[in-house]
Amino acid sequence: MSSAVAGGDPARVGQFAPDVPPVTGIFSASIIAFFSFLGFESAANMAEEVKDPTRSYPRALFGAIGTAGVVYLLIAIGAAIVVPTNTLVGSSGPLLEILKASGVGIPGSLFSIIALIAIANGALLFITMASRATYGLAEAHLLPQTFSKVMPGRRTPWVAILVVGLVTMGMSFVGDVGDLADVTVQLLLLVFVSANISVLVLKKDKVGHRHVTVPRIVPILALAATAVLLTQQDAHTWIVTGGYVLVGTAIFVIARVHAKRTGQPEPTSNAASAFD
Repeated sequence: MSSAVAGGDPARVGQFAPDVPPVTGIFSASIIAFFSFLGFESAANMAEEVKDPTRSYPRALFGAIGTAGVVYLLIAIGAAIVVPTNTLVGSSGPLLEILKASGVGIPGSLFSIIALIAIANGALLFITMASRATYGLAEAHLLPQTFSKVMPGRRTPWVAILVVGLVTMGMSFVGDVGDLADVTVQLLLLVFVSANISVLVLKKDKVGHRHVTVPRIVPILALAATAVLLTQQDAHTWIVTGGYVLVGTAIFVIARVHAKRTGQPEPTSNAASAFD
């Protein structure tokens, strides 16, 4: 063990910034931590390709979230012990600071390659999941039917994949990574609000087959926690988020008007078949 690690300070794990109330610090940090868990909610779009999703999907979802949560928590605790908090806050590469302090001989260039691969993997995951969601919305007549086009052989939603990929690349030129992260979290929090309200509504439906159920208190507590997290974002993030919501609403209205003119059926949801 290197002297840097041996000289770590476990007391730093429970320290808060002197000018920030603990509760405020916890909720502010929760917004950042929330971004680390992006992607798990999108896995639901792949559930239809799983055998017995009612049994397999909840286990896979909660197992993955639990594993990631433990790993993230251990990394955060280890980082606080090994490296002073001020050093982590002022560094553009906090994980590199941890590696330097630990004495592990990993070259910085190799670490950069690993980070780039991880980022590329995350982007591909997002494009896959977002394109499936876009395809599903088009199938439900909530988006233009162009997004529901699939390749003849592979049956992949190529239009949705192409559009989502182009939008993702375009967003990389708007603002910095921090701004995009804040807006992404804000939009996802709004999605979670609607999802939990939907759970409360769907619990009134009667489902005639085996499905996953949750106590009513769970979505209620989730709504309360989400509302608190929404208060942690600044005005700039709310304005940008509002712009995206307006664009999405306009696309939805156009799709519904077109569907009514062409006599397409009203959108239906199969959500109650698996969850309530």
